[in-house]
Amino acid sequence: MTAALHGDYPPEGGWTTDDLDALPEDGRRRELLDGVLLMSPSPTRTHQIIAGRLMVALEADCPDEYDVTQGVEVRINRTRSFVPDVLVTTSVAAVREPSRYEPHEVVLAVEIVSPSSRSIDRVLKPALYAQAGIPFYWRIETEDGALQVVTYRIDAVNEVYVETGRWAKFLDTGEPFPINLPISRITPRAR
Repeated sequence: MTAALHGDYPPEGGWTTDDLDALPEDGRRRELLDGVLLMSPSPTRTHQIIAGRLMVALEADCPDEYDVTQGVEVRINRTRSFVPDVLVTTSVAAVREPSRYEPHEVVLAVEIVSPSSRSIDRVLKPALYAQAGIPFYWRIETEDGALQVVTYRIDAVNEVYVETGRWAKFLDTGEPFPINLPISRITPRAR
């Protein structure tokens, strides 16, 4: 299937997670949306600093039943696969040292909005993560250099996220575990 990556057309019937598995390990972030291969540009310095600092901050307060990581695939189904910037999973799932998680193993998915991912991170991914049953979603907005964390909890009956807060100075939430975090702690230094 790697030949399809170099051709002008996708594989017949669209891309699947089997095709993803057959691609070389080259450090590129590949995601699938209903059989369409999405390839994101390399993250910026700011994006990576936010992800790294958030992971460290969450890890510091993370209870034993959860695990925090970043950039690991969540395989929703055969034609949908996404890579959240930061995620909290069950510790049971983390013990197996996975290269990908199933949606039921993910407790929180976090996306950091970049200019090239606005619609995907604000509309598409939250809709599909909620459909997959991931209990919590956070979106980190970075426009104008000021960070804002927007938090959501799933309405499992309707399979949609409900906004639970917008945090510009201090993130103070009990979900998925008690988190008290100054936004300045995850904000990159000005250059």
